[in-house]
Amino acid sequence: MGIDLGKKKHHQKKNHRTAPKSKDVYLGLLVKLYRFLARRTDADFNKVVLKRLFMSRVNRPPMSLSRIASAVKGKEDKIVVVVGTVTDDVRVLDIPKVTIVALRVTETARARVVNAGGEILTFDQLALRAPTGKNTILLRGKKTAREAVKHFGPAPGVPGSHSKPYVRSKGRKFERARGRRASRGYKK
Repeated sequence: MGIDLGKKKHHQKKNHRTAPKSKDVYLGLLVKLYRFLARRTDADFNKVVLKRLFMSRVNRPPMSLSRIASAVKGKEDKIVVVVGTVTDDVRVLDIPKVTIVALRVTETARARVVNAGGEILTFDQLALRAPTGKNTILLRGKKTAREAVKHFGPAPGVPGSHSKPYVRSKGRKFERARGRRASRGYKK
């Protein structure tokens, strides 16, 4: 008896990245470093970081200082690692003293962290300080925070749908009739 492959057919391609699509030479160097660390250390941390370095920009969502601040409450001595961008949040007034490792940190976010007595590290500095990811918190931003995601799902207008319609303008004349008021068909 052979193995029933079912719908898998004969040759199933492995659909995950083995290298970044980006031509960025500095990203390439980081990949080289973390490929080595992932191979030579037993830490899953390095494997996860390597996998995230390969990811597209949509899959490396930004993370705000406010989310980092709430994540490190009571764990201020740990190093926060974000494989992506760290952005500022003007709604938060005080930032804790924290060490952040990120691919990119916006100017205002960097200034606020440094003013609070914290520090910003790069991934190569992290590799020297914590080669196995000890005393680190690995975080990532919200993928569904993109505006584009609001349009996904069942078509706008379908009962029970909360998808945002693609509308030219948000005025009186645009998508305000059927399904929006009882006098024009039905009110959802």
